[in-house]
Amino acid sequence: MDEQYYLAAFIAVSALATFATRVVPFLFFERHTEHPLVQHIGRYLPAAVMALLAIIFLQRSANWQSGFLGLDALIPGLLVVIVHLWRRNALLSIALGTAAYMIIQQTGWLL
Repeated sequence: MDEQYYLAAFIAVSALATFATRVVPFLFFERHTEHPLVQHIGRYLPAAVMALLAIIFLQRSANWQSGFLGLDALIPGLLVVIVHLWRRNALLSIALGTAAYMIIQQTGWLL
């Protein structure tokens, strides 16, 4: 019985911490949206985060030992960029890139 209370308390604290980390920035920045630093961060941070994630993905996911030198990750990455530039739909580009990566990994093609 104690395990159930412990688990419920753990879930409640985790949910509260997650909710707080999502809400606090909105409460804090509500009055500061016109500040130049906030505008600069809002303009450049999303692209910087995406670039960093792409670099980490290529370092960790690509098979650089095979004869194709990382094409198993570069092809889906290029597909994401091309589809996003073509359709301007992040969900579509990410879904197609993920599907291409999973097909390459599951079939063993380019590995």
